[in-house]
Amino acid sequence: MKLAIDAMGGDNAPNAIVEGVMKAVGAFSDLEVTLVGNEEKIKPLLTDSTRISILHTEEVIEGTDEPVRAVRRKKNASMVLMANEVKEGRADGCISAGNTGALMTAGLLIVGRIEGIERPALSPTLPTLDGKGFLFLDVGANVDAKPEHLLQYAIMGSVYAERVRGIANPRIGLLNVGTEDKKGNDLTKQTFQLLKETQSLNFIGNVESRDLMESVADVVVTDGFTGNIALKTIEGTALSVFTMLKTALTSNLKSKIAASILKPQLKIIKQQMDYSEYGGAALFGLKAPVIKAHGSSDPNAIYNAIRQTRDMISNQVAEKIYASLEHK
Repeated sequence: MKLAIDAMGGDNAPNAIVEGVMKAVGAFSDLEVTLVGNEEKIKPLLTDSTRISILHTEEVIEGTDEPVRAVRRKKNASMVLMANEVKEGRADGCISAGNTGALMTAGLLIVGRIEGIERPALSPTLPTLDGKGFLFLDVGANVDAKPEHLLQYAIMGSVYAERVRGIANPRIGLLNVGTEDKKGNDLTKQTFQLLKETQSLNFIGNVESRDLMESVADVVVTDGFTGNIALKTIEGTALSVFTMLKTALTSNLKSKIAASILKPQLKIIKQQMDYSEYGGAALFGLKAPVIKAHGSSDPNAIYNAIRQTRDMISNQVAEKIYASLEHK
């Protein structure tokens, strides 16, 4: 199994990328990795180059670049060459922590969509209080969506939850403003009927955003506009809570003593709320796995993104999605 990885994407590139790759190659004996980026910057970081090769380029897509224009004009950018490795069959999947819009564009224009998929979906697995997590799609690949698109999101999410996360008959929830069947706007009402009529899906009905962390569903579908707002609200709230805790626990001597006692438990909670532990955000609906790692990914987050991509390839997620669509 071979992966192509953008070594220059993300806030901590290439150091975190290279370290995460070496950890993954050490853990998985069947894994080969092509690091795409500046060889002069990558090579000194490779303390072990076993099953790791470098595809040299000095061109990079920056976070401030306009996605479509950058992918079309920067033909030798690390992200573009990475996606091309998949297109040409030299890699089975790819990962980047770089510009999200550019990665989605490269995935669509270079890797290509699965036949029958109208819109891909950007889909992270988010943490829940019981530690099981849930798949959330779409969180920004498509701002606008039709009911048929959300139905496809549910199908793709169900395949992933079952094949990769090992959840039998995964529960599908539709994000809405209430749990009642008739709630919502035209999009959610029409989507509700489509999901309800699809016999192959375990559709449990509407779910509210306040219940997402309570494991109310294994897969939650929504349009990209709503999903992106919900995702950033969850992220922002979690960061704010930890900031408030830090402030409160360092405000005086007694609080500092209490903080030292609670430190191990607080670390566990923080790790439990870190969705990079589940891997990156998969761009579902493409012919091969394309994974968006968080821009601030550390080596452990890169390792988890690699593990996730490897699992998707091993469990033939793209092929199973295509097979599922054939019967719709």
